[in-house]
Amino acid sequence: MSQAYAKKSVLWDWLTTVDHKKIGILYLAAGGFFFALGGLEAMLMRIQLMFPELGFVSEQTFNELLTMHGTTMIFLAAMPLLFGFMNYIVPLQIGARDVAFPFLNSLGFWLFLAGGILLNLSWFLGGAPDAGWTAYTPLSSAYSGTGIDYYVLGLQISGAGTLIAGINFLVTIINMRAPGMSMMRMPLFTWSSFVASALILFAFPALTIGLLLLMLERLFGATYFAVDMGGNVVIWQHLFWIFGHPEVYILILPAFGIFSEVLATFSKKRLFGYSAMVFATLIIGFLGFMVWAHHMFTVGIGPVANAIFAVATMAIAVPTGIKIFNWLFTMWGGRIQFTTANLFAIGFIPSFVMGGVTGVMLATSAANYQFHDTYFVVAHFHYVIIGGVVLGLFAGAFYWWPRMFGYKLNETLGKWFFWLFLFGFHLTFFVQHFVGLMGMPRRVASYLPGQGLDGLNLISSVGAFFMAVAFLLFVWNVIVSVKNKAEADPWDGRTLEWGIPSPTPEYNFAQTPLVRELDALWYEKMHGNGKLKAAEPLDDIHMPNGSILPVIMSIGLFIASFGLIYHVHPVTIIGLLITFGCMFVRSIKEDHGYHIHKEDIQKEEGAG
Repeated sequence: MSQAYAKKSVLWDWLTTVDHKKIGILYLAAGGFFFALGGLEAMLMRIQLMFPELGFVSEQTFNELLTMHGTTMIFLAAMPLLFGFMNYIVPLQIGARDVAFPFLNSLGFWLFLAGGILLNLSWFLGGAPDAGWTAYTPLSSAYSGTGIDYYVLGLQISGAGTLIAGINFLVTIINMRAPGMSMMRMPLFTWSSFVASALILFAFPALTIGLLLLMLERLFGATYFAVDMGGNVVIWQHLFWIFGHPEVYILILPAFGIFSEVLATFSKKRLFGYSAMVFATLIIGFLGFMVWAHHMFTVGIGPVANAIFAVATMAIAVPTGIKIFNWLFTMWGGRIQFTTANLFAIGFIPSFVMGGVTGVMLATSAANYQFHDTYFVVAHFHYVIIGGVVLGLFAGAFYWWPRMFGYKLNETLGKWFFWLFLFGFHLTFFVQHFVGLMGMPRRVASYLPGQGLDGLNLISSVGAFFMAVAFLLFVWNVIVSVKNKAEADPWDGRTLEWGIPSPTPEYNFAQTPLVRELDALWYEKMHGNGKLKAAEPLDDIHMPNGSILPVIMSIGLFIASFGLIYHVHPVTIIGLLITFGCMFVRSIKEDHGYHIHKEDIQKEEGAG
């Protein structure tokens, strides 16, 4: 039965949707909420560190804020926000009507949300996790409070959703490209999403195993990390960083893809060195996976291992440098438009290079003994993540907002936002390099006066306020720009997502496009009639049905987690029965989807 005309409430529609575009928007909404939450946690920490020996929050609360800020920003904000863009844009860029597994796509989102909510409920149910976002053992296995149980189970559920999403993107990009779109004609954002998804496939199982061992140790008395029982605490560090280092590249590579799209579009030029950019992305992905032990130079893995991982880490600077130069050459001689999206892309280049330079310093294993666990590492990490990923997210937001929501964000407000945020960012983190070099350890709730740290910490906290105000300006921009309706191709775009009507039709493309060259839409503008060529006659389009099962399955695991945390095993069994029951129903229920008829498509395309 067709659901195309079934009357559904708005809430039910969003709860049951398997449309990649709506799921992309759900990822953006949830990720934006967690981004604001993580930012609030950071602000509370910066207030505490504004002055020496300030008692704004207790040491225990500071530890919880520290842990939750890192965990939230990495797992619940940066990744979901990137998944939001990947969900919405990648199928459009490859000329597909959906992702390969729409049901799993929905399940991935609801698992992420269930895990995120579970983790944050710990604030109200006995205390948040307090062992740092890395949750090093034995601190996390033997000495921390119940918050770590929320950490373990929340990240397990959320991580399962991420793994599902990664596999889905891999299959989608391999199998569902439009006719003529070879791998070497894919836009850079799709390429970087592809490599990031491959990293997810290999990296997340290590985290899953680590969390499973930690869960067994905390909840069932296993002794994997208990040294007096023959365990080894370094196992956790290996497992965590086999996931943790590729995670940086899982975040940064899609951001690189966004910058490539934005810089080419607003320079009115083809991306310089496309092939080199693709191979640099692949090499960064490979090397990024192989250098996890540079986080463990001071653990005692030996000088030979330290040297090998130091050299491998420094080697990443080569493909990254290729990318930087290619972006600069893309702008060279171009007709550059200084839109807000492009300002974020241009601002990213020097910011990220600074993070890269301190990365090479940290990769020098002998020097790393001095930098390790000081604010120098905090400064480096934030220069890479904010200077790369967050600036990329904002560039992507301003660039793709008209495609996703049908209206343009206000450019004047956008530019105020950009300058305030960039100024605040550098003010906050540049001085932290010097705070670190002066010996201030990270993860501490206070410091003594008279050590030369007072003024620099105050400057850093003031910078954080600039960033917070800038973010509020962005939120205001989203609200007041609603009436600023945009046409289908407001930036004179180059790739397929700009070749369809606005708002984006449910079926994406009335006819699957024929891709004749890299930057398919631009090619048709220059060498065709300006419209995408069709690879098939207009016909009925098959679409998948929505389903509420992903929501119920996620609720089942959410309930089971409470049973495990509080050792109430009947609750665990009920939760698991709900989840497995849904899997059973999904397995036996025949669902053939529905068709959007040709006449309705003609009517909608005519209206569009």
